[in-house]
Amino acid sequence: MSQQRQIGVTVLPEYLQYEGIETVLDNLTQRAGVTAVSTSPYVMQLADEQTGVREPPADAGAGKVRLLDRPLWEGKRELWVKTAPSFVPDKTLYAGLRYQPAEPDELTRREGHVVADFVQAAQARGLEVYFQVQAAIPPGYRVQFGGPHEEDIPRLPDGSLPRKRVANNGSLASPHIIEYQHALIRDLLNRYPEIDGLRFDWPEYPPYFLDSAFFDFSAHAKQAACRLGFQFDQMQTDSLALYQKLHGGLTNDDLEAILSEANQSTNFTAWLNEHYPGAAAMLLMKAQLSKELLSGFRATMNEVSNTEVELAPSAFPPPWSLISGMNYSLVTKYCNSVSVKLYGMHWSMILRSYGDQLLAANPGLSESLLVRALFKLLDIADSEPPAQLKDIYYPGPDEPHLTGPHAQERKISAARKLAKPMPIYALAHGYGPTEDFHARMQVAAEISPDGVWINRYCYLNNDKLDIIGQCTAGCTTQSLQKS
Repeated sequence: MSQQRQIGVTVLPEYLQYEGIETVLDNLTQRAGVTAVSTSPYVMQLADEQTGVREPPADAGAGKVRLLDRPLWEGKRELWVKTAPSFVPDKTLYAGLRYQPAEPDELTRREGHVVADFVQAAQARGLEVYFQVQAAIPPGYRVQFGGPHEEDIPRLPDGSLPRKRVANNGSLASPHIIEYQHALIRDLLNRYPEIDGLRFDWPEYPPYFLDSAFFDFSAHAKQAACRLGFQFDQMQTDSLALYQKLHGGLTNDDLEAILSEANQSTNFTAWLNEHYPGAAAMLLMKAQLSKELLSGFRATMNEVSNTEVELAPSAFPPPWSLISGMNYSLVTKYCNSVSVKLYGMHWSMILRSYGDQLLAANPGLSESLLVRALFKLLDIADSEPPAQLKDIYYPGPDEPHLTGPHAQERKISAARKLAKPMPIYALAHGYGPTEDFHARMQVAAEISPDGVWINRYCYLNNDKLDIIGQCTAGCTTQSLQKS
């Protein structure tokens, strides 16, 4: 008997409030043909620029071009908002912890019920229902809200704090972050015991900026290194030496060497072990910290749900996963699945930010060689790279993403090989013009036999919802060739 693939869409609570639960579910089931939905435990209302945050997220400034496909209050495609939890947290679970849940308020009392109502209504239609929460950004309900105290921020090899970040994650080694997350898990599963799973975002060190690839040298990480048997001093010395090499010592000969290699991801690991073994060890330690984080999540979930609730995180694709700490092989014991992000607008943003930083730090470096080397290292597109960094940027809402079917397939294939037998889902992004989304959605459906998730409903106009249904109609795990 064939097994239906999971086709999921993330729909956040503001659309349940604005469009209505039944309208949203009609769109998702009748147009997109989903089998699963994900939401988050908060509710939202309009604010102003002084008291709120931008929706959609600005992605450290690069994403200010982003607009919503589905307007919200007052017909706005860009707005300032604030949130409140959709439930009243059980404060006893957080007693004595550094981090505390957001306080419920009048918005909670007035509209918080919409999340529980949605869970019930979606499951009544036969859908699986998940909560999307942050893995290391207390209070964890929504990406733009919250963040770590200074003592819990990941540090660079010289001990300094990062100057600029997209993901405001805390250190995965911080006991304060971990304790809060465990309390949050207990709270959510006690309050919403009927949900089918938790989708944790960024259980890793997201490398949106080059500096973020050099985390984590915090005091918490030093203690973890001692506990796990890593030589922290060597990791710090070698990582700092590599950072300095990239900031003043990178040459055109280095770039030519990268371009001459056949299998760059394999050769990068070997090169790092040979020249900067401490930096290579830090990558291994980050993978251990990510594994421990997810292991702790699974154990806490088991205490509350007796293994019935799925652990289904989302993470960076290879090769970024090498530096983020998401080792797909290590987490198979604890996760029911992992969704691999195929976010083309972020890929070009990341490459541009890496390139700008490296070019500025290394006078005389060939810009065209640098662009070609980064395209090869990060493997983000099928087309030939442009000659200049200015031609690589965060696309506007009417511009296609810089990617291609083969690059996306290579990333999903690499993750699946590492993760077997754990399911890997392609996580497509709805942002962008309809025609470009159609092409990317078709690729995601074809390369991901286990299933596809789409982030998120706010970027899915009705034509895009129809495209999801068309691209995934009739697909089963037995109807696709598994690699």
